[in-house]
Amino acid sequence: MLRSVFSLARPFASASSSTCRPLLSLLPARSVWSTGQEPQRSTSYLDALTPDEIQRVSSAVKQYMSASGVNNPRFVAVSLKEPKPNMKVPPKRQAEVLVLNPSNGIATELLVQGEEVLSSEDLPYGTQPMLTPADCDLAETISKSSEEVQRALKERYGITDMDKVVGDPWSVHLASEEDRLLVEGDNKPRRLVQTFLYQRMEGDGLECNHYAHPIDILPIVDLNTKSVVRIDGLNRLPAPKIPTDSVNYHRNLLHTNSYLETQWRPRMKDLSIVQKDGPTFKVSDNNLVEWQGWSVRVGFNYREGLVLQDVKYKGRPVMNRASLVEMAVPYGDPSAPFTRKCAFDVGDYGLGYCANSLELGCDCLGHIHYFDVAMADEFGNPSVKKKAICMHEEDTGILFKHVEYRNGHNESRRSRELVISSIATVVNYEYLFYWRFKLDGSIEFEIKLSGELSTNLTSPGEDPTNPSHGVLVAPGVNAQTHQHMFCCRLDMSVDGEKNTVSEIDIVAEDSRYGNAFGPVETVLKKEQDAVRLYDANKARSWKISNAEGKLNPITGKPTAYKLVPFTRGAAGPTVLTHETSSVSKKGAFAQAHLWVTPFDEKERYPAGEYTPQSLEQDGLPKWIKGNRNVEAENIVLWHSFGVTHVPRVEDFPIMNVEHTGFSLKPDGFFDGNPAIDIAPDVNKGSKLNSLNCCSSI
Repeated sequence: MLRSVFSLARPFASASSSTCRPLLSLLPARSVWSTGQEPQRSTSYLDALTPDEIQRVSSAVKQYMSASGVNNPRFVAVSLKEPKPNMKVPPKRQAEVLVLNPSNGIATELLVQGEEVLSSEDLPYGTQPMLTPADCDLAETISKSSEEVQRALKERYGITDMDKVVGDPWSVHLASEEDRLLVEGDNKPRRLVQTFLYQRMEGDGLECNHYAHPIDILPIVDLNTKSVVRIDGLNRLPAPKIPTDSVNYHRNLLHTNSYLETQWRPRMKDLSIVQKDGPTFKVSDNNLVEWQGWSVRVGFNYREGLVLQDVKYKGRPVMNRASLVEMAVPYGDPSAPFTRKCAFDVGDYGLGYCANSLELGCDCLGHIHYFDVAMADEFGNPSVKKKAICMHEEDTGILFKHVEYRNGHNESRRSRELVISSIATVVNYEYLFYWRFKLDGSIEFEIKLSGELSTNLTSPGEDPTNPSHGVLVAPGVNAQTHQHMFCCRLDMSVDGEKNTVSEIDIVAEDSRYGNAFGPVETVLKKEQDAVRLYDANKARSWKISNAEGKLNPITGKPTAYKLVPFTRGAAGPTVLTHETSSVSKKGAFAQAHLWVTPFDEKERYPAGEYTPQSLEQDGLPKWIKGNRNVEAENIVLWHSFGVTHVPRVEDFPIMNVEHTGFSLKPDGFFDGNPAIDIAPDVNKGSKLNSLNCCSSI
């Protein structure tokens, strides 16, 4: 589903902040960083690799591979091998490296310390690591350069200008036995990408909303042989017409629209966020953030993107680590070739690789602190992505308020949040990730979904005016029903390493007058007991309690936080594909809203380490077969949630954001309301609208 959001082969082109256009290239590692000169590594042993470390590691790997007869390996990833949290003696820094041998298509994992390769292991034949941005650019190039594809486009549609053709690269989800046969190459395994084709009809560059002009043939390319192995849809004759209506949102093409607005509405009056005294947060040691009792280290890697580490409140631990670790995006159209249309956006492409360079005054408002990040390109060279993470404060309305009605006295405080965010573009979709730290001791994770719908023509036999598995969002343009199923990994440490999870349901109970109801708590003792579904009818939540004797002095119960699902957006179902489908097997994490496992540093990704073209079920369902104890253990919560998207006409040509997310709320962690010491304040910048004010009546 990814088209690279940066190109390692293209020169960097700057863009002013007024354009609100993401900077889509990685920069040389020696460039000036957004927050000053390139910082040194922090004192935390969990900090990501620096550009210098990446360079040393990749040089060691190249030398090692060359000695093994492998020249010019393609680097898939270079990242820190994260040690266990809370180690008393800082371990030596090690790097995990993943490379592909272009001569035989075999991937190799290496462990490197300094300039020494400690270990090396080839992955099983056919195992495919994630698709890098370079892979996705290559897939589109192979597809558009194919003489067979060019001939088909000319014969079916009269298209001869390949610069007007777009090929969105998607990983190949193996849904059938026929699909599984695709992976077998002659001399080496195939590394497959399917490229959904569209035509650009308006404008001279990339501005055109090509999703208004879908093409019905679908080339499948092999990156290892750099060839097209099959083109689906050629047997559909006569070829259906490509929709021609102009449906654009780009500022340069709004005037071309066939039926939507062609001119800007009157500009709204300025609404500025001004912090004349500067921000309340403090950043030290490169990535250590402190704000209103909270402290957190801000991390990042190529796969998960934004990562939070060592989360504490006034020195008391809450979480060791939190990140989004997987996302399954199944499309619900049973017509070929759309049975293969499913992406695992984290494991297939990497949210870090897809991250935007954010722009001041567009993506983030107020007094902003940016974090730049370093990653490796396909050649192993270190590169910097500027402004990959944004941090700022937001006013979010009233935090608490009460008026003593007897005398009219008002006590009211404004709510403010520290927001740490990152945005990833995965071809057509934008995923906006926000970790929100609150004055009441809560943490909220919000995901906003925007971007463009992945569109297609209706399938043979479908009513072209009323698609059976989608919605017409423009004349002749079908947008299929689909889901976005997310999974967060939460390594909890509430007041200590050993925690226990319990399920809290609010249920009615028998009573004389029938008015009694209250919470019922059930401890989740074993892994298989802890595979749970959310139940809105019971206001279900899950409490994570300290199991080391830390008690709340008021209640006498263990200190705790609780996981509250769907505090942003509508509550959603688990994955809706049938349990026998390859989506449900591969994405089994999305069949439940909660899983709990004991901490194991090897258990990182709920659908397994390698999702592209994977056949065997891996990850969570495999790990819990041992039914390990999770009571009073160092535990990890895996929270799955998502959005079921039945497209609307209003979602086209670009989607206004949809929301989903969850909260971690203190439940007996404090002695009372932790925000009562916030001093009264009146915002002196607020003004009365003198033209229509109730006080003048």
